[in-house]
Amino acid sequence: MWVLMYVFSYSVSPAATSDKAEWRLLPTVVFQEFSSEERCKAAKASLEGSLKHAGDRLRSGLEDLKSIGKADPSQIIIAYNVECLPK
Repeated sequence: MWVLMYVFSYSVSPAATSDKAEWRLLPTVVFQEFSSEERCKAAKASLEGSLKHAGDRLRSGLEDLKSIGKADPSQIIIAYNVECLPK
């Protein structure tokens, strides 16, 4: 049995929102079991590809906002980790 562990977190600079609180990481953790290492690794590859694509789209959108002075990509931190672990 294998377990896919997926951790995703993001933080938004107070300067980018009306919330003037400190930077906060907002983590999401998901575990999913797989019957084999191969199935786990296939799911991991698919998830990583999806996350990379989403990150690229977000950065592109933020660059567009930066060009009109509304936001800066440095105001958002996005991090993720996807691992296949034996159970």
